[in-house]
Amino acid sequence: MNQTLKSIYFIGAGGIGMSALVRYFLAKGYNVGGYDKTPSPLTSQLIAEGAQIHYTDSVADIPQCFLDPQSTLVVYTPAIPADHTELTYFRNNNFDIQKRAWVLGLLTRTHKGLCVAGTHGKTTTSTMAAHILHQSHIDCNAFLGGISKNYGTNYILAPKSDYVVIEADEFDRSFHHLRPYMTVITATDPDHLDIYGTKEAYLESFTHYTTLIQPGGALIIHTGLEMKPNVGPDVKTYTYSRHEGDFHAENIKIGGGEITFDFVTPTTTITGIQLGVPLAINIDNGIAAMAMAWLNGATADELRHGMQTFQGVDRRFDIKLKTDHMVFLSDYAHHPNEIEQSIKSIRELYAGKRIAAIFQPHLYTRTRDFYHEFAQSLSLLDKVILTDIYPAREQPIPGVTSQLIYDNLRPGIDKEMITKDQIIDTVSRKDFDVLISLGAGDIEDYAPQIVKVLQT
Repeated sequence: MNQTLKSIYFIGAGGIGMSALVRYFLAKGYNVGGYDKTPSPLTSQLIAEGAQIHYTDSVADIPQCFLDPQSTLVVYTPAIPADHTELTYFRNNNFDIQKRAWVLGLLTRTHKGLCVAGTHGKTTTSTMAAHILHQSHIDCNAFLGGISKNYGTNYILAPKSDYVVIEADEFDRSFHHLRPYMTVITATDPDHLDIYGTKEAYLESFTHYTTLIQPGGALIIHTGLEMKPNVGPDVKTYTYSRHEGDFHAENIKIGGGEITFDFVTPTTTITGIQLGVPLAINIDNGIAAMAMAWLNGATADELRHGMQTFQGVDRRFDIKLKTDHMVFLSDYAHHPNEIEQSIKSIRELYAGKRIAAIFQPHLYTRTRDFYHEFAQSLSLLDKVILTDIYPAREQPIPGVTSQLIYDNLRPGIDKEMITKDQIIDTVSRKDFDVLISLGAGDIEDYAPQIVKVLQT
């Protein structure tokens, strides 16, 4: 990063990943500002912390301190449209413009990057690893893809630590900017086919990612993945999963709202691990997070304490309401395999209960590519409530609607198709014991009203 740099301007400043960088550069004393499409609690917090953020795509609204190409770095996300007015202005005036992933890549060159990649599980696993390390004698910086409930933020600053935990995002091949010291790969179920085109290209991007691990580092990979790693000669490879691999669990006990197990490493067994967020999928996530922390020197007691005190991540198996008669969870799951794991974990925790989900599909392309798989995963439920597709960065595709999923659900399943305006009325019937809201769109905005209705 050049020595004349004084200001960082973020286009998409309120995004979960971008906001962590906003906080990092504020802490480093730079002028920090940017644009975001809509106000949110997160943008309000950033403004309170000193960032200059506005919500209209207008060059006239860019503060003066960000208009010098010699002293300003512009950071943007791939979700920003190419014809964005401010981005076009910066391009036409010879500013240094970089993707968020490039900036994270810089951090992996100045710190020991502990990265977590994978189709799903990466946010929870990276947040777990960051919590374990931060409360240990090792400490770490962290740039996470979700809000940690332990810290109320997606960013941890530890000026004296050489370690940085980073969620490695495969969208738009962003993770190819990173140079991990160690990385976990949780899953490689094909996704983002609008970017990659084919399953083979998606898997190859993960193979290329493994070539970027630094000499002396390590790959910690879930057993049974289709991808073929290609690590350097000085990089160690470890496997993990719930039941097998170099790192795995033994003596698993699930019941009474608790999950405990023993953590098996290549050289020792650490007994009495208790999950702070007791869901079955967190056994795998926890093994990966502990493996990374253990390889970097975390002690047995630090692992036990970190796992037991981990409070979870907003919108990841996030229990919003729990009474004797009703449970309501919010989960960010938006890929068929994520949804399957989510439902199976909840079934294990609430055996014998009637489980319903409101699912908001995320992206037209993902719905087009995976509607059969979505229907198959959702068919594990007792009741499915489908809403319209959340478009995010995309334009509609003719013939691609939630109806494709609806029509392929298993015969006889209780199912409804509704608009978002009908969510509260539908929930008020309370014809379920457990309700999950699923999706990466704006369905989360309805959670407070859903809680209120279910409490009455």
